[in-house]
Amino acid sequence: MKPRALVDPHPRTLELLFKPDDLKRLKALVQMTAWEGSRMPAEMVDKHLPEVSLIIGQTDLPRGRLDRATKLKAVINVEGNFQSNVDYEYCFEQGIHVLGVGVAFGKAVAEMALGMALALARGIPQADRLFRQGKEVYGRFSNQDSFLLSGADVGLIGFGNLGRALLEVLEPFQCRVRVYDPWLPPRWLAGFGMIPSPLDEVLATSRVLFVLAGATAENQAMLGKRQLDRMPRGSCLVLVSRASLVDFDALTAKIRQGDIRAAIDVFPQEPFPQNHPLRALDNVILSAHRAGSLSSAYRLMGEMVVDDLTQILNGLAPLRLQRAERETVARMRSMPVKT
Repeated sequence: MKPRALVDPHPRTLELLFKPDDLKRLKALVQMTAWEGSRMPAEMVDKHLPEVSLIIGQTDLPRGRLDRATKLKAVINVEGNFQSNVDYEYCFEQGIHVLGVGVAFGKAVAEMALGMALALARGIPQADRLFRQGKEVYGRFSNQDSFLLSGADVGLIGFGNLGRALLEVLEPFQCRVRVYDPWLPPRWLAGFGMIPSPLDEVLATSRVLFVLAGATAENQAMLGKRQLDRMPRGSCLVLVSRASLVDFDALTAKIRQGDIRAAIDVFPQEPFPQNHPLRALDNVILSAHRAGSLSSAYRLMGEMVVDDLTQILNGLAPLRLQRAERETVARMRSMPVKT
């Protein structure tokens, strides 16, 4: 008989994740027990655990449940973040693969971050608003605060999935790129053509600063008032990873004072409060957590899931999805997404 897979993908759906051909491939690989529209009921999970070889979704998996899942080979989180609802140490001990689809968002988020940076550097949203109000300014007088991204000093905070994808799309601009990532060795980072640097140096030298790191136990509000004050006046901050990395009150004050420009795709509270002062400011681009939310990114997730499940069921190592690592997964602090 085909191995059984528990498919509990909420907030995703099978239609969102899998192209028809990939869903057909998945069904050919496994016998599916699926639940959509909400988290799979606990009694349904518990009923099937002893016979399940694969779990696709964000199912709660404490040790008590995992003890009963004696056939389990892999858990694939299709939301994108490794969460605290899995006993990872048990999985590592038992050789159970724990995989995530976050890598599928890389290119989509990188292109959005690049677009935001260009819009900030050239004042595109402000110029558009003035034109629509009949107050447009022509020629060089409209570009007093504009600059070229080409050849600019750029800073990256974090060099994971998003950082690697962004570096690729930045390549034609020949920027001088400094990077801060305390989890990665400087000489390894330098191999990508970047300048590994302390955080303060990245902040003080970057005309455009990209915040790309995942949320961890160590980096909550790592960009507070002191750090933001190190940014040069007129520089640009692009926040596309996790809002918890930034002291949002301090960031709001910095933007409000006109010291920096910013583009923000993630917020400490979503939906973002209607009365928040950022909504009234002209030097900030606000985006409703949409950088990675492209159909192509979700379908790439499904493709990766089927490819790696094929590997695992053939007794081979997964190749395309991101592995949970014993040394770091317990330190991650990303919140579940709602959409």
